[in-house]
Formats: sequence, C-alpha cells, structure tokens
Amino acid sequence: MTVPGLLLETVDHEDRSMIADTMPVMSSAFDPLFGEAWTASQLAGVLTMPGTWLTLARVDAATLGFALVRSVLDECELLLLAVDPLWRGRGVGRTLLNHSLSIARNRGMMTMNLEVRASNKAVALYEKAGFEYVHRRPGYYRGNDGQLHDALSFRLDMRL
Repeated sequence: MTVPGLLLETVDHEDRSMIADTMPVMSSAFDPLFGEAWTASQLAGVLTMPGTWLTLARVDAATLGFALVRSVLDECELLLLAVDPLWRGRGVGRTLLNHSLSIARNRGMMTMNLEVRASNKAVALYEKAGFEYVHRRPGYYRGNDGQLHDALSFRLDMRL
C-alpha cells in the first residue's frame, strides 16, 4: 500500500526548514517512555557531518515521516526512521527505507547498519527488507523511567 501523492525530499546539509518539519514527527513517532527522540539541535549537528542525509516523506505540506542516514567510506548507518503514528501501516516507512537504500547504493555504499530497540515493531520492516541480525546488546537503552531495553543490531549487504 502506498500513500497517494507521497513525495520524498532529501537534503545532505543542515536545512533549518526541513529540520523544523521533522520535529513534529520526531515528537509523535517516538514514545517518550523510551527517550529515543532527538532534539532539533542534535539533528542539526548530525546534518553538518559529511556523508549524512535526511529524507522527508510528505503529502502536500504535511510531513508523514523521515529517515536519517550517515555514511563513512563504503558503509552507512540508518540512524533514525520514523513515521507519524497516524500514517503507519501504509507503506511510508518502507518507502523511506527503500529510498535510503537507493541513495546509499548510488553513493557506493556496500553495507547499511542499524540498531533498534528489541521491542520496536520496526524490526519486522527491517527483516523483510533483507537486513540480517548481527547481535543483541542487553540493557543498552535506558528509558526515561530508568528501565533498560535490549538493542538489536542489523546489517544489510547491498552488494547482493
């Protein structure tokens, strides 16, 4: 399923307008219990790094989701992927992930890595896209309530 009129916009530099458009999704998509949302200044700081890009998924003026990727040499890492909860289950996340993979391949990346909280429903999306489980980090994330959550690391070999 895809969202009619869905457009993707990608920047590889700090863009205050796009960062501002990202923040409502950042706030709504990440449960405050887990403390995973970034601030606008954290996002801006990462976008000043070479090899980093941000993609927004939009319909008209509404931002439905975003993906943030950082690359070094021939490897990249999906740092964040988020979809507004009202738009989940409609292919926005899959579209953002596939677009990020396409950009990575076009830039000569050989692998994409990611790390995700073990209980995050996005694990199924990554596995369906071909990402392979690498390892578990027990108690890696500390939620705002002090509870520890395992992290799962995944890798996709894009040469296949």
